[in-house]
Amino acid sequence: MTEKTGLESIENASRDEITAVQLERLRWSLRHAYDNVAHYRRAFDDAGIRPDDLRSLADLARFPFTTKQDLRENYPFKMFAVPREKVVRVHASSGTTGKPTVVGYTQNDVDMWARLMARSIHVSGGRPGDILHVSYGYGLFTGGLGAHYGAERLGCTVIPFGGGQTERQVQLIQDFEPDIIMVTPSYMLAIGDEFVRQGLDPAKCSLRLGIHGAEPWTQQMREEIERRFDMDAVDIYGLSEVIGPGVANECVESKDGPVVWEDHFYPEIVDPATGQVLPDGELGELVFTSLTKEALPVIRYRTRDLTRLLPPTSRSMRRIGKITGRSDDMLIIRGVNVFPSQIEELILKTPRLSPHYLIEVDRDGHLDTVTLNVEMQPEHATATGAEKGFAASELAHHIKSYIGISTHVEIKAVGTIERSVGKARRVVDRRPR
Repeated sequence: MTEKTGLESIENASRDEITAVQLERLRWSLRHAYDNVAHYRRAFDDAGIRPDDLRSLADLARFPFTTKQDLRENYPFKMFAVPREKVVRVHASSGTTGKPTVVGYTQNDVDMWARLMARSIHVSGGRPGDILHVSYGYGLFTGGLGAHYGAERLGCTVIPFGGGQTERQVQLIQDFEPDIIMVTPSYMLAIGDEFVRQGLDPAKCSLRLGIHGAEPWTQQMREEIERRFDMDAVDIYGLSEVIGPGVANECVESKDGPVVWEDHFYPEIVDPATGQVLPDGELGELVFTSLTKEALPVIRYRTRDLTRLLPPTSRSMRRIGKITGRSDDMLIIRGVNVFPSQIEELILKTPRLSPHYLIEVDRDGHLDTVTLNVEMQPEHATATGAEKGFAASELAHHIKSYIGISTHVEIKAVGTIERSVGKARRVVDRRPR
């Protein structure tokens, strides 16, 4: 960072300087992946393409995509491009039951991630010496530790609280007087509700900045958070398969969409159906290629997030617009990625339950709620209320254990859940968009 502005020089570099860095790093990343990951070697060979065929950034469109399924099929460590002994940390995102998508980090990867998270907190308005309260979950989820390492790298005092215990979160915010909080936007509003329940005014607390991510949120939610807490609320974007949080972050002075850190992640927007690269400004699926990752390089990773690439404003790098949806059927429930197929697998592992089900997603106040409607198998149609209650509680327990979300399971009468001769309707999402 420069002493005068606190910015890294690349943040205000010319476009030519940025693309030169990207091209050099992209050539390295493609070669690194091809030489060290059997999956990429096969995929490149099958596509008739080699790393040396990349002569310009536009040539990247000739290389094959990487999908979440590729990571699952190479579970747990076959996508690593370095010996396992060089991997200093492993994270994982929610995936098919028993098979999460696993990501690894060398020490250089961890250091790079910390630098990008420090950069993200800085553009959000954080400064050395600030007290930063982390309410993202710790553990295999990348949110908590990503925020933690970045805040320490910037020089903040970190309160590593994690999620839950809302009443105690409020108590420590009152007692420790943090300047910044990093938390999902929906849980930020739940914390606000707890302030009010305790007879406290959240606008009078010490927080001046919230850095919110891990789930889509609207401009209306931003305005509500800022109004209730009398603070700035900015958007952070990331995903475990690419690095975790810190792939992109909004600048507090503009609040006009997360700036992609293009010196480490090369973004593309593609047509979800054809895979064709679309020009900046057009709506499509966001694709990322890592430029500097050692342990787990990703080449043209399909995020399934629908958005646009927008021109630079506060920094020299491009921005992404608000995520407008998904190109698959994934749900994001309180920051956890959930696929209906995951829930279906658990239903099918419960012999007394039938495969007919409907997931209803609502919002109670500011938090997501999930109700799972499912039927007993016809041969168990006369089950007692106690037997149905046991089946419901057993399924809810498995969903919490394997997927990580709380659900209310309702056992419906046999034949009452809608059947379809075409694609079954599995999800009713009533959350406001």
